[in-house]
Formats: sequence, C-alpha cells, structure tokens
Amino acid sequence: MSDPSLQTIFDRLSRDLARDTLIQTTTDELRKMLNADRLVLYYFYYKWSGRVTFESLSDPKFSILGDSGPDECFNGEYAKLYEDGRVRAITDIESEPIQSCHRDFLRQLQVRANLVVPVLTERGLWGLLVAHHCQSTYAWHPDEITAMQTAATNLAISSSIKGS
Repeated sequence: MSDPSLQTIFDRLSRDLARDTLIQTTTDELRKMLNADRLVLYYFYYKWSGRVTFESLSDPKFSILGDSGPDECFNGEYAKLYEDGRVRAITDIESEPIQSCHRDFLRQLQVRANLVVPVLTERGLWGLLVAHHCQSTYAWHPDEITAMQTAATNLAISSSIKGS
C-alpha cells in the first residue's frame, strides 16, 4: 500500500481484529475451564462507564452483551479498589454482604455466584473479566481465581490492548 492513510486504516483494523480474537478466545477458554454459565469482558470506554463488549455463554439465554451495568453502584470508590488489584469472588449473592443495588443488579442478570478480576494496563483500569454461575451457587477455587488473574494479565500486556 502506498497511501499512508490506507496503511493507517489497515493497521488499525489488523490491531482491532487481533484484540477481538484474543478477547473472544480468552473468554471462551475461561468459561469452559470454570464451567461457568457466562464469562464477559466489561470494557471501560469512559471513566467508570462501560459495557459488556464480549461474552462467552453456556446457553444463549444468558446473554448480556451490551449491558452497561448499574451506574449508581460502580463509582470511583469501587473503581479504586479494582485499580488497586481487587479480586472479588462471591459464592452466593444472596448471602454475601453487598450493596442492595448490586445484589438487585446481579439478580436481574440471573447471577448466583460471581468472580470479578480487573484488567489493568499501564493507563489503569481498562476492564473487568467477570465469570457468572447463574444456575447455582459456586465456591471459587484458588486455582480458578489464579487462572482468571493470569488471563487478565495476559490481556493487559498484549500489544493489541496496550495500544487501545
């Protein structure tokens, strides 16, 4: 290609395709490994505002693609916890001491057990990897939590995400 603007477009499309393939492969592999009903990437497109941009599902009925979450529950205080590397594993949303708006939101999504791991880039909190068991409670095993953290780290250091 001799046109620099076409090369720029091509480079960006190639990077976006590589990123999308990496994220979809990661969510698919994690969901299967965890035997979860749903595994999603919640991407922050603006300070503490985001949406589910990728998902892997055990059944299409669990789809939440495009969901933006409960804005009133996720604020700077919670974002700071995840920026500091917080990992949150909830065995049963009904017995866990969480804010009522968070519990109601998770109920709306049919969640019974929840595992949230931050995707931290050099720029800060880029997104959240989230696993859901919808049909029953689930006690997260330390190896499963480690696998999610490793996947989040691998996403964060990939060249296709570092540049976005």
